[in-house]
Amino acid sequence: MSVGLLALLDDVAFMVRSAAASLDDVAAQAARAGTKAAGVVIDDAAVTPRYVVGFAAERELPIVGKIALGSLRNKILFLLPGALALGAFAPWAITPLLMLGGAYLCYEGAEKVYEALVPHGAHGHEEAPQAGTGHDPALEERRVAGAIKTDFILSAEIMAITLAALPEGSFWMKAAVLAIVGIGITVAVYGVVALIVKADDAGLALARSKAGPPFGSVVRGIGRGVVKGMPILLKLLAIVGTAAMIWVGGGILVHGLEEYGLSAPAHAAHEAAASLGSLLPSVRGLVEWLVTAAASGLVGLVAGGLLIPLAKAVSSVVRRSGWSAGKKAPAETGA
Repeated sequence: MSVGLLALLDDVAFMVRSAAASLDDVAAQAARAGTKAAGVVIDDAAVTPRYVVGFAAERELPIVGKIALGSLRNKILFLLPGALALGAFAPWAITPLLMLGGAYLCYEGAEKVYEALVPHGAHGHEEAPQAGTGHDPALEERRVAGAIKTDFILSAEIMAITLAALPEGSFWMKAAVLAIVGIGITVAVYGVVALIVKADDAGLALARSKAGPPFGSVVRGIGRGVVKGMPILLKLLAIVGTAAMIWVGGGILVHGLEEYGLSAPAHAAHEAAASLGSLLPSVRGLVEWLVTAAASGLVGLVAGGLLIPLAKAVSSVVRRSGWSAGKKAPAETGA
C-alpha cells in the first residue's frame, strides 16, 4: 500500500511540475507576443483619453471603465475565437492579414505625420470626438460606442500580431496565450488611461493643498507641475505612439515580404545593423536594434505615404457613390 501511495504522490508531483512548466511557457510566450504589439498598445493609450474630454470629473472613470469592458469583450468574445479559428482552419491567411494590419498601421502613422506637417483635417480612426459638456447620458453612450469601435480595430491588430508571434503549439496553449495577452493589455492600457485622465484632478488637488511649511510649498509646486506637464505628456505620448505604429507596421511588412521570398529589405537592414553594431561593440545589441527599428520605420513611412493618396481616392469614390445613390433615390421613388 505504501509503495502505491508513493507512486501516486510521485505521479501527482510530476503533473504539478508539468503544469507549472506549461504555465511558465504560457507566461513567457504571452510576454514575448505582447511586446510585439507595443506600437498598437501605445497608440491605444494615446487615443483613448480624448473620449472623456469635456465630461464632469466624476464621469471620467466610469466612461473609461465602460470602454475597458467593451475592449475586453472585443478581444475575448469575438477576436480570440476568430484568431483561433483562423489558426486552425486557414493558417495560410495569417501572414496576409497581418500584413494588411501592418499596412493599416503604416497608413495611420504616416497620416498623422502628414497631418502634423500639412494640417488638413485627418480622418484617421482616432479622430477626436466633439467635446462633451458635464453629464449628457446620450452623448456619453455615443462616445463610449465610438471608442469601442476604434478599440476593435486596434484590438484586432493586437490579436493578429500575437497569433503570428506564437510558435507551433496546442490549441489550448494558443487560447491561453491569446487570453492572457488580451486581458493583460486591456488592464495595462486602461489602467494607464485612468491615471492619465485623473492626473489633472490629482495635480489640481495638490496645487490647492493647505499644508503648511516646509512641505506645503513643495506639494503645491508638484501639483502645479503635474497640471502643466500633462498636456506635454499627452503630446509626447502621441508622438511616441505614432513612431511606434510606423516602426511596428514597417517591421510587419518587412517580415511578411521575407516569408514570401522578398528578403532584400530584411537582408539590407540586417547588414546595416551588423555593420554599425561592429563599430560599437560595447553597445552592439542596442545599436543593432536601433538600426533595425529605423529601417522598419523607414519602410513603414514610405508604405504609409504611398497609401495616403490611395485611401483618399477610395474614400472619394465611396463618398461619390453614396451621393449618387442619394440623388437617384427621389427619382426612383417618383417613378
